[in-house]
Amino acid sequence: MANGYRPEIVQRAFVDFIGSRLHPFWSLTTPKLRLIARYELSDDLIALQFETNRAFRQQTLNAREGWQGGQYLELRVFIDGVYHQRSYSIVGLANQSLWWQDDAAATKSAKNRRHTVTIAVKPQGVVSHYLTKQLPLASIIDTSMPLGHFTLAQAKKSLDHREPDNQKLNPLLFVAGGSGITPMLGLITQALANGHQVALLHYNRTEIAHFQHQWQQLSDIYPAFSYHFIHTDNPTTYLAGERYLSAEGLLSLNLPLADTQIFACGSQALLAGLYKAVNEISVLQNIQLRDNIIVENFGSALPDFDIGGNQVLDNALQTDSHTVYLRSRQRQFDSDTTLLVAAENADVRLAYGCRQGICQLCRCNKVSGVVKNIQTGKISSDGYESIQTCINIAMTDVVLDI
Repeated sequence: MANGYRPEIVQRAFVDFIGSRLHPFWSLTTPKLRLIARYELSDDLIALQFETNRAFRQQTLNAREGWQGGQYLELRVFIDGVYHQRSYSIVGLANQSLWWQDDAAATKSAKNRRHTVTIAVKPQGVVSHYLTKQLPLASIIDTSMPLGHFTLAQAKKSLDHREPDNQKLNPLLFVAGGSGITPMLGLITQALANGHQVALLHYNRTEIAHFQHQWQQLSDIYPAFSYHFIHTDNPTTYLAGERYLSAEGLLSLNLPLADTQIFACGSQALLAGLYKAVNEISVLQNIQLRDNIIVENFGSALPDFDIGGNQVLDNALQTDSHTVYLRSRQRQFDSDTTLLVAAENADVRLAYGCRQGICQLCRCNKVSGVVKNIQTGKISSDGYESIQTCINIAMTDVVLDI
């Protein structure tokens, strides 16, 4: 009986297998990247430019622009016999040249832009350090297609609460901390081209000349764009005289906050400050500014914050206070939240990077005790194992080899 099924005479998987033996970059189905250039954007941020293979280009063919601003790639990298998977923000759009190149290089790059993709990497953690410092040029790695919902498509068409005939594109506010600026690079350009009013707050410990040049160019082209760089070690750059984000700082932007969509990417401390600030601002009745916030989380579970800006654990993940002992330092502290936050609350400094379970920089060895991963819900064994302090909470007393 006919059922519409038509078997492949030659299976694509078989063709891919044979093709990969002839040339590892060739594939009908698996998107792959080949490293062609590195660009140092700052002391702690590197841009990696890759050539895309035919499978990658074919699978983005239906998207006229290739990919959206704010999306990311999941790279699968083979290091010392182990595959690692990490997420990295795409810099710019498929039809944009790279603004940090000179005119000749930009012209050449623009001709081939549809065949390349660029990501931004902070060289911390095993995979990021390998990509930025050790991976040879012309190396080939597997990749996902562009992913993520940190895009203009997630912004409401209008948050304007006036009469329907007065509706217009809502203003956009971008709040970035450190390398959290990277997913916003293409997104901001896209938003301005679409006619949005855009304001950007970038909190960082160092100035990045390449970004400053980019924002100045956009300011010259789009009068609706305003940019505020807050150097956290330089009081002359603070908003409303405060080092970190505050309600006064948000109000000083003179934006119609009730109608403003807020995109945020940064540490949990930055996000907590943002939620605390918006909760202190009163707008229209029955309107909560926190509902206007879109957070980039690279596919991980989003943290929640109470009205004071403190991270709230899901009821199923809440725990009683337990003692965490750092064996090498002979220090201890009580913890009823993530191990990293509890340590910081006790004025104990631990290594960290993204604070979202992505970069692995906070990984350490647990000697004994039970912990629970707040993203997956997985409960550990009671013995020795490697854990991440930013996404684990203590379920019993815990000893860490730190």
